[in-house]
Amino acid sequence: MRILVTYGSKRGGTAGISEMLARAFHEQGFQADVRPATEVASAEEYDAVVVGGALYASRWHRAARRFVKRHAEELWAKPVWLFSSGPLDDSAARDELPPVAHVRRLMQLVRAQGHMTFGGRLEPDAKGFIASKMARQHSGDWRDPRLIRAWAEGIGEALRSLERERSLVLAPLPSPGELHV
Repeated sequence: MRILVTYGSKRGGTAGISEMLARAFHEQGFQADVRPATEVASAEEYDAVVVGGALYASRWHRAARRFVKRHAEELWAKPVWLFSSGPLDDSAARDELPPVAHVRRLMQLVRAQGHMTFGGRLEPDAKGFIASKMARQHSGDWRDPRLIRAWAEGIGEALRSLERERSLVLAPLPSPGELHV
C-alpha cells in the first residue's frame, strides 16, 4: 500500500514531522513518499494520503489548504488524515488538541478519517519580524517523536483494517454447490 505524506511548511518543522511519519509507515511495511504540497500534481497513484500544515496565527499553511482544495475529488475517494503542527509548548503532548475551524471544514470536504495536532518547532535564530520576536520567548522543539509514531501506527492499523474489509467485499462468493447447509 502506497501512502503520500504531503505538507505545507515555512520553517521546516512540519516537513520534519512528515519525515517521521514516513519512517514510521516504512517500519510498518508501507511505502510512503514525502513531498511538499506545492510539488504534488496528483494523488491518484496513492492508496492513502496524509496532509500536514503548519499553524501560523491559527491558520493552516497556505500550501496545505490549497492542496486539499485542489485535490478534493481525488482525496474524497481514499483514506485521508490531516495533521497540524504549531503549538510552541507541550500542550499537544498533554492533550489532544482539536483542529482549527478551517481545518475542520477541509476535513469534511475530503471525508478525512482523523486529525492530530503536534507541537511545533521554532529556532532561536528564526528570521522575520514576528518569528524573531516569538523566538526570544518561545524558541524550542515541541515535536514529540513518540506521539508522531503512535499516530502513524494508528493510521497503519486503520489502513490494514480497511484493506481486510475491501478483500472481504471483493472476495468471490461460493457457488451453490460449495455451500454446506
